[in-house]
Amino acid sequence: MSGLAGARIRAMAAKPGLSRLAGGLNRYARRADGAKTGHLGFPGPVLAEELAVRDGRRFRRNLWLSKLPHRKALDDCGLSFRPELGPRGIKDLAALAFVEADADAEAALLGPSGVGKTRLAVAVAV
Repeated sequence: MSGLAGARIRAMAAKPGLSRLAGGLNRYARRADGAKTGHLGFPGPVLAEELAVRDGRRFRRNLWLSKLPHRKALDDCGLSFRPELGPRGIKDLAALAFVEADADAEAALLGPSGVGKTRLAVAVAV
């Protein structure tokens, strides 16, 4: 999309911070033309992509602001540090079923130094 209409849409998209729309307007217009979606089919994919980018940015920013000592998810940890937990125990902890059962539930990771309490807590947080 070029010309005056394209420039106007880019300018309007930049004001509320729709950077993805402003940068990829031509691509979105070509995709809508090719799919023959019409006017109602155009905003859905555009807004979905914009929201996905914003959610990703928000997650990365919140993760950075959390000041966690390292940023490894449960998948990155492996089971070598606590093999007796087993994959099922790790998945049960990751599912946070105890929180769903009782909103005021708490979990305490107990054990001596060096057994992976912090590593496990950070992985669940991430």
